[in-house]
Amino acid sequence: MNKRIMISAGEASGDMHAANFVKALHNIDSSIEVYGMGSEQLRDAGANLLIDCSDIAVVGLVEVIANYRKIVSALNILKESLRNDPPDLLILVDYQEFNFKLAETAKKLGIKVLFYIGPQVWAWRQHRVHKIGKRIDMMAVILPFEEKFYEGANVPVRFVGNPLVDEAKPNRDKQSCLDDYLLNNNSPIVGLFPGSRRSEIKRVLPIQLAAAEKLLEKQADLQFVLPVASTLNKAEFSDCLEKYSYLNVKLVKDLTYNVMQCCDAIITASGTATLEIALMGIPNCITYRIAPLSYAILKRMVKIDNIGLVNIVAEKEIVKEFIQKQAQPQLIANEIYKILSDETYRNNMTNELSKVREKLGKTGGAKNVAELALEILNS
Repeated sequence: MNKRIMISAGEASGDMHAANFVKALHNIDSSIEVYGMGSEQLRDAGANLLIDCSDIAVVGLVEVIANYRKIVSALNILKESLRNDPPDLLILVDYQEFNFKLAETAKKLGIKVLFYIGPQVWAWRQHRVHKIGKRIDMMAVILPFEEKFYEGANVPVRFVGNPLVDEAKPNRDKQSCLDDYLLNNNSPIVGLFPGSRRSEIKRVLPIQLAAAEKLLEKQADLQFVLPVASTLNKAEFSDCLEKYSYLNVKLVKDLTYNVMQCCDAIITASGTATLEIALMGIPNCITYRIAPLSYAILKRMVKIDNIGLVNIVAEKEIVKEFIQKQAQPQLIANEIYKILSDETYRNNMTNELSKVREKLGKTGGAKNVAELALEILNS
């Protein structure tokens, strides 16, 4: 009988990584059946979705509580599937808390577990690393320093390279994208990247739009573009954009990297996008805001100085972070204006971003994970 893999990816970035893994896997062995939780990209890659993750992609403790029933329902469906129709391998892609619970069920059932893009316990709750080791068979990590961290706790681990090194590239030329987005090359273009979760659209996008308003006061010819993540649709942006209609923000449903290549600077939410933008070499700043209670709790638990992945990999702040109370439109606008107007400042940032690319390793991340999965399946 054909081997079967259940995969669990809970947001846009995880959906993308899961999809690329499936493509790489089927290039090696097309007979393996893949099913589970993800969204549009994973479905298009050939996986059968039991759960569409679009409705449960949230961040922050308060936000999770607000969507608790949906999240628990999705978790229970996947647990029942593990019990009633166990796969040969469970692959968990990011989405840490949810997948950690799923791993516990799988382990009790004797199902092999591969955690891809594992929990960032090096940033907070480091003691959990030992629990993770009891619930998984292998950790596939994508940041170079993670391998040493997990090895120190005797957790089976392999650095597979960062999949973004392969993924972060456009599939169309810049001019055709500019034409499609109704943008021109004669005036600077600023990207607004609020994230892929509905909670981020609610909390982060209004700040970015207000910053764009301040920027327009400084430079009247600016253009703004906003990519729509695969887990969202354009209608979900209408309320926010209506208030700022005079900004003429171009809302785009396209490959994110196609949008990035058109930008002279980007205001981005924290998350995977910070590394993607770094790999594309676009100067940027990070802005983020979650529910005050969530932030107050997390601030006491986090053990690192920066939250932007680009800065974590660089081991210093190369991109300015405007987090929570510091996420002020005027401060963000000042930083983007400096990027656009100060050539030396811009070049220095671009140079530092290129060093981050070097640290993330060589190409072949998705293929490496596929080969690791096959190794576990056949062991």
